[in-house]
Amino acid sequence: MSVVDDPSLPTTTAPDRAHRPSTRPSTVPRGTRPGRRADTRPSGLFRAFWRWHFYAAVVVVPVVLTLAVTGLVYLFRFQIEPMVHGDLMRVEHAPGQLLQPYETQLEQVEAANPGATVVSMTEPKTADESTRFTIETAEGATRDVFVDPYTVQVLGSLDPDSTISGTAVRIHADFMAGVVGDTVMELGVCWAIVMAITGYVMYFKGLKARRRQRAAGAPSANLRTTHARVGAVLGGGILLLVVSGLPWTGIWGAQTQKLATSAGTSFWSEDHGALSNPTSTLDESLPHSHHVVPWAQEKTPVPGSTLPADLTDGANDATVDTAVEVADREGLAHPLTIALPAEETGVYSAIGYAFDDPGQERTVHVDRFGGQVVSSYGYDQYPTLAKVVAQGISVHEGRRFGAVNMWLTTAFCIGVIVSCVTGPLMWWRRRHRGTGDVGAPRGRMPLATSPLLAVAVVALAVFLPVFGASLVVVLLLDRFVVSPNARLRRFVGSTART
Repeated sequence: MSVVDDPSLPTTTAPDRAHRPSTRPSTVPRGTRPGRRADTRPSGLFRAFWRWHFYAAVVVVPVVLTLAVTGLVYLFRFQIEPMVHGDLMRVEHAPGQLLQPYETQLEQVEAANPGATVVSMTEPKTADESTRFTIETAEGATRDVFVDPYTVQVLGSLDPDSTISGTAVRIHADFMAGVVGDTVMELGVCWAIVMAITGYVMYFKGLKARRRQRAAGAPSANLRTTHARVGAVLGGGILLLVVSGLPWTGIWGAQTQKLATSAGTSFWSEDHGALSNPTSTLDESLPHSHHVVPWAQEKTPVPGSTLPADLTDGANDATVDTAVEVADREGLAHPLTIALPAEETGVYSAIGYAFDDPGQERTVHVDRFGGQVVSSYGYDQYPTLAKVVAQGISVHEGRRFGAVNMWLTTAFCIGVIVSCVTGPLMWWRRRHRGTGDVGAPRGRMPLATSPLLAVAVVALAVFLPVFGASLVVVLLLDRFVVSPNARLRRFVGSTART
């Protein structure tokens, strides 16, 4: 997963230990003088893949380590936040005590927050949870307000972006750096594919050599083996998570969505029943929609209610409780989130997130005047591509297969962290102290003499434009900046060719 030693080579002794007495047989290759570094000229595909693996790690390790840590936090958000904010998210109740109407709870929220606009209501998932109302303050800030559903007491509020999981989500999305952060993250994700592929090549080609090193008690042999085995297990998972996470990216995701649209499909669903005078899209109706809106439905348009000709003020108005009743009748999954009408002719949007099963995702738009269903849209109506992406994202977030998915994803994140630590640790141990270089493996990829390999690299660069652009930049720098400068060549371990 990260920088690895070349198991086909003898261990290089650091300069400050080169003349230390030893009872072990000499590991200096035949034909070299004692005290001098072994020949480091390129010697086959292993070194070439090792070199690419090494430099990919420079980009990938900081990105992937950040994603693994923040991903772990997000996985356990339902355990972390109630523990930290138990006074807001947990309630006590007597056996048989009844929930109060959501409309009554809404009135209490409006009274406690004058001038604010209530955007949505999310019902409790269990009997000891509070009801969450999301509001937009007069200053434009978003707050989550928590209400005891039994006593209708407003327990307090918090900024969802300031919570532990909220901060983790924002870092996980784009390093909290907008377009720049999103691009850096996409760059790291693309090179992670390169690192996984090169890692597998090195793993299989180095099996026998690592076995011999362990038997001989070579320094760092166990560390290399641990890194290789963990990486071999994680490689497939990395590729799965990378592919399932790419639709979120600002460059690959946006451009691929354009191609999909031109081909008559989409990453996102399009609610054709809601295309009559739509007021907004579902994600625009709900701040922090990643908590409650199915990913494939974020771009679906929200319809409007029909203003009756004989409207009597308040006579036929639906309420939040009406929307919940309609959603129950339509068979939506709980807990529900109800997006309130954003304007006079808006609708109540009842969203059944179906946390463990994207196949049950469904949203029903309820007319605010008569309470009838304006439109209903769910997984069955998704384009095929949107169905695939929805399933992939649910696996990516560790929720598709319940606790099994969550714990496997947890183990995966921990394994990534282990790889991100053991890789740099191996480099630190094998670096050439006092030589003025970074200790990069010396090798060149024989693209000119390996047409299939060249085609594979070009195909990957075309499929992942950010990777392709960065690869061109690297090659140009190597050709016109590094190659003419002996000091730079020595520093990066360049062979003056790729």
